[in-house]
Amino acid sequence: MKNKFIPILLLVFVLMLGACSSTTEKKTADKKNNKDTITYQSQNGPVEVPAHPKRVVVLSSFAGNVMSLGVNIVGVDSWSKMNPNFQDKLKNVTEVSDENLEKIIELDPDLIIGLDNVKNLDKLKKIAPTVVFTYGKVDYLTQQMEIGKLLNKEKEATEWVNDFKKRAHETGEQIKAKIGADSTVSVIENFDKQLYVFGNNWGRGTEILYQEMGLKMPKAVEEKALKPGYYAISPEVLPQFSGDYVVFSKNKDGDTSFQGTNTYKNIPAVKNNHVFEVDAKAFYFNDPLTLDYQLDFFKKVFLGK
Repeated sequence: MKNKFIPILLLVFVLMLGACSSTTEKKTADKKNNKDTITYQSQNGPVEVPAHPKRVVVLSSFAGNVMSLGVNIVGVDSWSKMNPNFQDKLKNVTEVSDENLEKIIELDPDLIIGLDNVKNLDKLKKIAPTVVFTYGKVDYLTQQMEIGKLLNKEKEATEWVNDFKKRAHETGEQIKAKIGADSTVSVIENFDKQLYVFGNNWGRGTEILYQEMGLKMPKAVEEKALKPGYYAISPEVLPQFSGDYVVFSKNKDGDTSFQGTNTYKNIPAVKNNHVFEVDAKAFYFNDPLTLDYQLDFFKKVFLGK
């Protein structure tokens, strides 16, 4: 009687081994194909993305956001690549654009991030899960929170945001106590042959100065630049847009001849040595790495710290 059960037991054993083998193979395949995913609720709908992305391509603006959360970047946009503050971190990262599809394919990304004006979006989605954002649709700190959710690093993003807001507010109170709560600050930049002034949400440290620190901008800047984010001016009217203090985001390869004019030299902020120059390429963005750099800069020039 026992002999009759032996073939049956062997069959059950073989089936169990087969099931275990299939499960192991599936787990191995899933791991290889990065099937450990989460669903990110993007502005264009849900997107299935890697839970732990290892090879991210950033096509615009968000390299600093990604790097601040310790996630590896394999391809990056030209503006981030030229940022002097990012050079060491990105020295081995390939420069790409939304038109370099073959180069992006070669990088074998598991996630692509960019702005919603990227070209070839449908083709990019076929290469890897692709998430795009509209610049300015959410405030700069919420943007970091969204990047945190996308990269499955929401806890880390939240901790940084809370800490940054506290540090920026405390520094702002110290600055206002030193220069006076009614003192005005303007942010200007030269690009090519044009001058610009900025509102409170266009990078260049504006988010820190105006939103977190609560410093005031000149009335002319508020009227012209606050709503659109930036406003082009001529050197002749610069005195109208200059505050008691001026942060000059300077492109050294742009036209700086206006600094040699009497109009510029007679601006009160210039005469009082209240113009603080910084490399524009290091000041463009509003990601955590850049914001920390900007905050340290403001501590130094306003407080001597």
